[in-house]
Amino acid sequence: MSNQKPTIVLVHGAFADSSSWNGVVPKLREQGYRVLAASNPLRGIESDADYVADVVNGVDGPVVLAGHSYGGVVISRAATTAPNVKALVYIAAFQPEAGESVFELSGRFEGSKLGPDTTNVLAAQGELSIKPENFSDVFAADVPAETADVMAVTQRPVTERALATPFDGEPAWKNVPSWALIAEQDHAIPAAAQAFMSERAGSEVTRIEASHAVSVSRPDVVAEVILAAAAKVA
Repeated sequence: MSNQKPTIVLVHGAFADSSSWNGVVPKLREQGYRVLAASNPLRGIESDADYVADVVNGVDGPVVLAGHSYGGVVISRAATTAPNVKALVYIAAFQPEAGESVFELSGRFEGSKLGPDTTNVLAAQGELSIKPENFSDVFAADVPAETADVMAVTQRPVTERALATPFDGEPAWKNVPSWALIAEQDHAIPAAAQAFMSERAGSEVTRIEASHAVSVSRPDVVAEVILAAAAKVA
C-alpha cells in the first residue's frame, strides 16, 4: 500500500484512439486521480509495449495500467518492465498467455464478427481496419449511430503483425493483481474468450451487457472498475 494516489494510465486498443476514453477520464479525475491516456502505436506488441512502458516509467509513483482490447496485450507486456505498475485493468481486453496471439484467442470461441468479411486490408502496409458499414455491428452496437459513424471513419488501423504475433514471455498478470470487465455483447472479442482469460488470470471480474466499445457506451461502469483497482493501490 502507498500513501500516494496512483496515476491511472489508459491504453486504447485496435480500431480506436485515445478519444475512446473521453467519457471515462472525467469520472476518474473527479475522484482526484491523475490520468494519462497513452497513444498506442498499434504497430507490434514489442514496440507498442516499449512505448507504453516508457510512458509509465516516466510517472512518479504507483500506476494503475488499464487496457482495452488489444491494449490488454500491450499492458501485459509493458508492465513487465515498469515496476511501478501496481494493478492491471482489462476492459473487454485480451489477457494472453505465452504463445497466444490475438487472432488465436479471438477465434478460439464462437461469437466474433471480426474477420475477412468485415475488415479491409491495406496490403502495402499490412494494416487492418473495420469496414465502415460493419463498424457498428462489430465494434459499437450499443453506441448511438451518429457516434459510431464518426468512430468508424476516425478509427486507427492496426498491423496484422500485431494481432498475429504470439505473446513472448511471462505476462504481467501473473505477478500483478488484475481486474477485468467482460462485455457480454462483444462481437469483436467473444465474452466467452474474455471470461476464459480473466478466470485463468485470477482477475476480479465485472460483467456488463455492452458492446466492445464499452468505454464509450458505459464509461460509468468502466470508471468504477478502474477506481476499484485504484482503491486497492492507494
